[in-house]
Amino acid sequence: MSVALIRELWDYHHWANRRLFDVTVALGEEAAGGEVGRQFSAPTLRGMFAHLYAADRLWLERWKGQTAASMTGADVATLAELRPRWDALESEQRGFIGALSEPDLGRVFEVRGTEGTTSTRPLGLMLLHVPNHATHHRSEIATMLTMVSGSPADTGIHSYLRERVGERRAVA
Repeated sequence: MSVALIRELWDYHHWANRRLFDVTVALGEEAAGGEVGRQFSAPTLRGMFAHLYAADRLWLERWKGQTAASMTGADVATLAELRPRWDALESEQRGFIGALSEPDLGRVFEVRGTEGTTSTRPLGLMLLHVPNHATHHRSEIATMLTMVSGSPADTGIHSYLRERVGERRAVA
C-alpha cells in the first residue's frame, strides 16, 4: 500500500460517486426521492447518496481525531441541498489525503462504535475501507437506477482510468 495508491483510489471514489449522482440529478428530485424498494440499504436514491456522504464525513472526522458520534448529513431533503455539502467534503478529503505521508498509513487510531465499543484500526486500511464501502452502495444505486430508468454508465476503475486519460472505447 502506498500514498499514491490511496490518492488514486480516492480520485476514483469521487469520480464514481459523482457519475451516479449526476445520472440521478438528471432524473429529477421526484425520482430521487421516490421509494425504489425496502430491500436496499436505503429505500430511495437520495437516501443512498445521503448515506454515502454521511459515511465519508464520519470517517474523515474520525481520522482527524474529532468526535464522530453519528452519521451527520443523512437527513438531506434534496440532491440540490446535498451537492454543495458533498463538494465541500470532497475538498476537505482531498486536502487530508494530499497531506498524507507513507508513515501515516501505519498510524493506528481508536474508533468508538455507535454501540459504545472501542477498537483500533490502522489508517491505511480504513482509507481503503471507505471507497470499498461506497462500492457496495454504488452497486445498489446502479440497480435502483436500472429499475427506475435503465442501466447507468459503468463506474468501474477501468472506465475511470479510460476516461481520465481520454481513451476511446473500441467499438465491437
